[in-house]
Amino acid sequence: MLQCRRWVGTLDAMKTALFDLDGTLIDSRADLACAVNLVRQDFGLPPLALDAVVAAIGEGVRNLLARTVPERADQMELLLERQRAHYTAHFLDQTALYPGMAAALRTLKARGWRLGVVTNKPAAFTRPILEGLGVLDVFDAIVGGGDCPELKPHPAPLHLAAARMGATLDAHDWMVGDHFTDIEAAANAGIRSCFCRFGFGGQRASAFTVAVDTPDELLEKIRD
Repeated sequence: MLQCRRWVGTLDAMKTALFDLDGTLIDSRADLACAVNLVRQDFGLPPLALDAVVAAIGEGVRNLLARTVPERADQMELLLERQRAHYTAHFLDQTALYPGMAAALRTLKARGWRLGVVTNKPAAFTRPILEGLGVLDVFDAIVGGGDCPELKPHPAPLHLAAARMGATLDAHDWMVGDHFTDIEAAANAGIRSCFCRFGFGGQRASAFTVAVDTPDELLEKIRD
């Protein structure tokens, strides 16, 4: 019985770290821009520069397309259909984990952390990307766009990820991301935030708990 109590106590002591995907775990800029520009090509529109596409990433695919194909924003369902087809064909052409990220994740896992992914990227792409990059097994829960009605910065996707792990979030847990939506989602969920400066998102005026310049620093900053 004493052994059982110690085991339960260990489970209760486990902490949770939730990770954004684009700009946090992976550098996906080239493939996202490729899909956007193929959509623009479908409509006879000229391509956009990489930086213009990157500036539109982070608040869901509808916002991405509204900002990058404004000339056809009134045809959103068709834009979504074309983007889905093009991104399906190209989502792992150049996308890669940030250097050191796989090792950092596996070290956190070995330290007893529950790990999850919470992204505004459509759920249909999230799991295949993680599987293709060899880190799907690290995560205890994955929540993508469309898994619940709300997107970050709403806290609902974070709570859904925790529920899928059989956990609840508290002030000792973390949201790790490169975008203001991640920082604000953490605040809205009552947990700590780690801002990834190496990503391609934007902080805006959001206040984070800690910041890192490389994935290796996660092991120093993400603590219980």
